Amino acid sequence: MIEINNITLAYQEKKVIENLSIDFLEGEFCALLGPNGAGKSTLLKAMIGFIEPLTGEIKIKGTSIKKWNRQELAKQIAIIPQDFQLQFDYTVQELVMMGRFPYLGYWQNYSKNDRIVVDDILKQLDLLRLKKEQYSQLSGGERRRVSIARALAQETEILLMDEAFANLDINHQLEIMQLLSKINSEQNKLIILVSHNINLASEYCHRIVMLKKGKVIADGAPRTIINQKMIKDLYEVELTIINNPVSGKPNLIYPGKIK
Repeated sequence: MIEINNITLAYQEKKVIENLSIDFLEGEFCALLGPNGAGKSTLLKAMIGFIEPLTGEIKIKGTSIKKWNRQELAKQIAIIPQDFQLQFDYTVQELVMMGRFPYLGYWQNYSKNDRIVVDDILKQLDLLRLKKEQYSQLSGGERRRVSIARALAQETEILLMDEAFANLDINHQLEIMQLLSKINSEQNKLIILVSHNINLASEYCHRIVMLKKGKVIADGAPRTIINQKMIKDLYEVELTIINNPVSGKPNLIYPGKIK
């Protein structure tokens, strides 16, 4: 579904990712893990065409990203940013409706179908009761659900999420992961999320890709790659790994106070 072939990405001539090749398949729920500066968010931006590789190629559904026009690409792949940067305040309904932009022609207004799609998504994400509320008045968890709703309104087969849990408390982190897991299983979307929460990624994602200094150092199912050696290689810290007694998935245990 997404083929990344030997790409090099840079900001202001500083290489962030070099000679990276990786594929993502239909229906996968994948987490990108790694320290700050590893190239995770940069890679997401390249997947939606915001950053053009210096070398190599990215293909979406078998077609080079360079051959997709912006409108058609937005029907294939949606991104959920860390937070919306809004110049003006909008209602929940107005923001989610923006996800229908790729389906509008020149000077065309929203159709009856657009409104049905948006209302269905608002209902699915328990946002219907908030549709007339201003975005600025929402809680952090509600804002995150609105950003997911807007991406779902694009009706794409691929969903990217940057810094999935930024500024969210524990209950909202769980809520978002459960929601993404449900979307993945029921709609068979490819979901790729950048996260610093290794335990939640282990619990919900099918696949973990570990990035460090722009290179993939591990790629596989949580049970196969989340271990003491890989965590030390990735983050340069010694942590204990145990299997969650409820799920059986590997979880990190922090050392606590060192005497």
